[in-house]
Amino acid sequence: MAGNITVVGLGAGDMDQLTVGIHKLLTQAKHLYIRTKDHPLIPELEQETEADIRYFDDIYEKHDQFEAVYEEIADILFEKAKQEDVVYAVPGHPFVAEKTVQLLFERREEQQVAVHTAGGQSFLDAIFNALRIDPIEGFQFTDAQTMTPDELELRHHLIICQVYDQMTASEVKLTLMEKLPDDYEVVIVTAAGSKGEKMTKVPLFELDRNVEINNLTSVYVPPIKKEELLYQEFSAFRSIIRELRGPNGCPWDQKQTHQSLKKYMIEECYELLEAIDEEDTDHMIEELGDVMLQVMLHAQIGEDEGYFSIDDVIRDISAKMVRRHPHVFKDVKVQDEHDVVANWEEIKKAEKQTTSTSLLDAVPKTLPSLAKAAKLQKKAAKIGFDWDDVQDIWDKVNEELKEFSAEASAESADEISLKAEFGDVLFALVNIGRYYKIEPEEALAMTNDKFRRRFAYIEKEAAAKGLELTAMSLEEMDKLWDEAKEMERRF
Repeated sequence: MAGNITVVGLGAGDMDQLTVGIHKLLTQAKHLYIRTKDHPLIPELEQETEADIRYFDDIYEKHDQFEAVYEEIADILFEKAKQEDVVYAVPGHPFVAEKTVQLLFERREEQQVAVHTAGGQSFLDAIFNALRIDPIEGFQFTDAQTMTPDELELRHHLIICQVYDQMTASEVKLTLMEKLPDDYEVVIVTAAGSKGEKMTKVPLFELDRNVEINNLTSVYVPPIKKEELLYQEFSAFRSIIRELRGPNGCPWDQKQTHQSLKKYMIEECYELLEAIDEEDTDHMIEELGDVMLQVMLHAQIGEDEGYFSIDDVIRDISAKMVRRHPHVFKDVKVQDEHDVVANWEEIKKAEKQTTSTSLLDAVPKTLPSLAKAAKLQKKAAKIGFDWDDVQDIWDKVNEELKEFSAEASAESADEISLKAEFGDVLFALVNIGRYYKIEPEEALAMTNDKFRRRFAYIEKEAAAKGLELTAMSLEEMDKLWDEAKEMERRF
């Protein structure tokens, strides 16, 4: 090894809080390298040492990104260490929120420089003391620069560090507001453990307003005590479902099986489709929740029976999404969505490797018939079993219509033959829809809704006129139908 770097933690307060060994190391060193001059004990240290001190605050001013700052500091320290033993001091403890120290340890072998630490008091100790909290109750420590709503565990004590200016405080506020009420009380802690220690309680929406914030500022978020504030957390929903299925839960939920729940899954999916067609956001939220409830009930049954859990479901679909999107998660290049679909099918084919005897075996037998027809046609088309010209498809539709008409007109027509010919007409029409990228189930659902609206108009107008539908002629009802149709066109 060419040299040594000894990393020293300056603690959270003044010189009196340093251990004798660290105090001696700092005051007797010939050269000191300190990440920032903005620390409570620096004035005292400068009086007690004759060392040549190099601060790195100028590096912060030089770069727009913190990563570049930390990389350059590490480069400078390694270069100096090849000439002399280096003492590098950082605020708090070397292994608490110190990226430069992480870089030194990651690159020490590559640089052939020994890196050691000489301890130090973390500002977390001072914060625990100031706030009177015990981390054994559950504690999360995160960086304001990288925190995301998904990572937050709001049942635990949460401390957010690196809240060094108003802009950062504003970003923290907005992130927390995705999970917490605007008036949730948080604590701004500045210079914990020093003579200038200050704690300010504020409602969340005031986190970035008229409060003194600097590089010694952290934010403390107390654990949530009200269960209803946790309802948006996936873990809370999972606990609710587990409770419903548990020994003291709901008798109905306890008795459900995968088979008994099938019809509810179908119903909820159709209700979700209706909400989507209505473009009703609130209704969509409700129906998506109902579909999610069905997924969670099936997963909980699987867990209760010891076969699988929601973790297995999520793990499997996450792995599948990464696997089937190599253009996102790996270095595969695509030109457009057509390349994406082609890749997807190739990857899917490689994954399946089953003993299926037919390409069409992959189409679920439980799909509604119109949707199944579209899927079957799409599968066959992928290997070339398809028309190139839409006119050929129209010819097929007309052919099937003639055959159905002939069967229906025949004196010997039977129900089975009529159904078969009518099915052929529908199947041919599905092919037309596929050519124009129309989903048949959606198209028919729209027509069903349209019929319901127009018929409801006939009922309403008839009632307003004191007429019974059964007493009206077809011509009278047709007139009202046309009125409803005209109103729809206008709006």
